[in-house]
Amino acid sequence: MSPLRLTGSTSGYSQLDAPAVAGDQTFTLPGTGGTLDRLNRAGNVLQVVNATYSTAESKGSATYADTGLTASITPTSASSKVLVVVHHNGCGKVNNTFMGLKLLRGSTDIAKLDDTAGYTNTTTANRFGSVSISYLDSPATTSAVTYKTQFNADAATVFLQLNSSVSTITLYEIAA
Repeated sequence: MSPLRLTGSTSGYSQLDAPAVAGDQTFTLPGTGGTLDRLNRAGNVLQVVNATYSTAESKGSATYADTGLTASITPTSASSKVLVVVHHNGCGKVNNTFMGLKLLRGSTDIAKLDDTAGYTNTTTANRFGSVSISYLDSPATTSAVTYKTQFNADAATVFLQLNSSVSTITLYEIAA
């Protein structure tokens, strides 16, 4: 089979050669815009997974509980890193308390977003907006990995996703 050659408008060309294997091969280009780069060069983003959650949640004890925000990714290589970006929105508290938030891979704590979010040392209710984190993880697997967040309260009630605020978690697989 002859190679496919795309000639530039002024000079040079790009050439696509058929692989030296038996059977049909499909090569799919991006539909609009963007750059096609399937090389697993260090730092390349190999895939992106995004999830949102907007159901109001509340907690009134020091025991950690799931926030409802979760996402799963299956790394293409065991050497890949996963950049986890979390934005918890619609955060608030009543009375003199504060919120703790943490990030987990499966059931393992891997990072603390905050352990005193919203603390004011007053009994005034406070809507303090959002708590965020960017965390680079090394899950060392090609099996599905689930990331989630959990929260707790120091004493009184704390809230997430007040007024249907949207919280997000985005997972980026990064080639190592």
